[in-house]
Amino acid sequence: MVIETHALTKQYRRAFAVRDLDLAVPEGAISAFLGPNGSGKTTTIRMLLGLARPSAGVAFVLGCSISNEMDAIAIRRRTAYVAEDKRVYGYMTVRQMLDFMRSVYSNWNRDRERVLRERFDLPLDRACKKLSKGMRTKLALVLALSRQLDLLILDEPSEGLDPGSAEQLLECVVEAAADGATVFFSTHQISEVERIADHVFIMSRGQLVFQSRLDTLAETYRRVHVAFPGRPPLEDMSLDAARSVRVEGHVLSFVATGDVERITQRARALGAISVHIQPFNLREVFLETTKESRA
Repeated sequence: MVIETHALTKQYRRAFAVRDLDLAVPEGAISAFLGPNGSGKTTTIRMLLGLARPSAGVAFVLGCSISNEMDAIAIRRRTAYVAEDKRVYGYMTVRQMLDFMRSVYSNWNRDRERVLRERFDLPLDRACKKLSKGMRTKLALVLALSRQLDLLILDEPSEGLDPGSAEQLLECVVEAAADGATVFFSTHQISEVERIADHVFIMSRGQLVFQSRLDTLAETYRRVHVAFPGRPPLEDMSLDAARSVRVEGHVLSFVATGDVERITQRARALGAISVHIQPFNLREVFLETTKESRA
């Protein structure tokens, strides 16, 4: 695992930003980090990079402990990070910013920088403080992706980008993964996750409420509608692996999170006249899991 946490917690006075987080992000994959505003995603990322101290728990990034100062430096050396605010030095021009970063990192790839700079059409002689929000995002991506890196962490990378630039961003992320980097990105854009991610992690109220490989999502969550000739025998259905159970007339509806075959066999044995199973998509899983955590 490139990122691994155990009971990682960040508390501010009596409020928990992150609580008892157990996270395992596999090497060589593109992993998406989803959650509503205030769910703890950015706080988690800051702890992983040694930019915020955890209140409790442990975490390892690239085999290094985030609680060890020298390890934290090693993590940042091997990791490229694009923060939510896309911070750059406003008093520098784009050219000066690139020159400066090139001098800092020995693993800088000039050819990749040139390709990315041309792809994003960056104005080299413009002051960074005069760049639009979208252009600052593009510059931050060039600065991150021009290095040979082991881990790429992105916090809301497509914010401020037009659809064409967002498409270029996704292409860059996939290319970075193809070159051997592990990608961990926080986003609100579920459509982006569905297009490029291998794994998905969903946070809500500071806790991890869902994790899955994207290609097995349909097997993990399914909505089931069971019709009975009379009142549904709710007490006899054994719905241990079900969520959001409700009865409307003669129809029992629920979200199955386990062995749906066992549940449907039980329903038929109790006299069900029809069983209708619908796969869940990622948006429905997101809404379902975050709604439950708020209940």
